Amino acid sequence: MSEKVFVDSTILVYAHDIDAGEKRAIAEHVLRQLWQDESGRLSTQVLQEFYVNLTRTIATPVSRRDARELINAYRVWPVATLDAGDVLKASEVEERFGINFWDATIVVAALKSGAAVLLSEELHPGRGISGLEVRNPFA
Repeated sequence: MSEKVFVDSTILVYAHDIDAGEKRAIAEHVLRQLWQDESGRLSTQVLQEFYVNLTRTIATPVSRRDARELINAYRVWPVATLDAGDVLKASEVEERFGINFWDATIVVAALKSGAAVLLSEELHPGRGISGLEVRNPFA
């Protein structure tokens, strides 16, 4: 992948979840390619969800210390932060495309990061949202 790719939190979680099986292998492969190409993009929301899911919701949680170390590693990627104007834009994206608000904030962060592609298991693959191509690496 040479285009800029925004990664949703579920992809990050699967890559570091020892119980995720085939999804772990796929997510690891995708992330390895993004590291190599230096094309990965994230947001503070993604990193927050990543931390919470890794330390609290997966079957074999990661220690808080290990989760912090992973976030520290990912902070070298461009990380989008949203401001009040972006929250308003997310509200418009939510309404226009009929997606939930939290997914709309991910879309806005991806656009703000300059990504052409959004990797997400949550949104419909192949769907274009505000010029952003949504891909599900597990589909």
